[in-house]
Amino acid sequence: MGIIAWIVLGALAGWIGSMIMGTDANQGALGNIIVGIIGAFIGGMIMGLFGKNGVTGFNLYSVVVAVVGACIALGIYRAVSGRGHNSAI
Repeated sequence: MGIIAWIVLGALAGWIGSMIMGTDANQGALGNIIVGIIGAFIGGMIMGLFGKNGVTGFNLYSVVVAVVGACIALGIYRAVSGRGHNSAI
């Protein structure tokens, strides 16, 4: 997969992941691309643990893998940074 395909896949997966996790208002297009590309790597590693292929190209399966990875990456970011933790004080 070429660099342009990675950017487009990352933007799409990052945007969908941020909509699922409720962080879309906090990150821009560049943030979506970065989260989506990181998510593609995380999703690929997780799928590898189950004996499946990771990102295989620009197709629906790869988008789903990248979105799952993006959601995991955003969840980890929330847990580490403390953002998204609602405390009633």
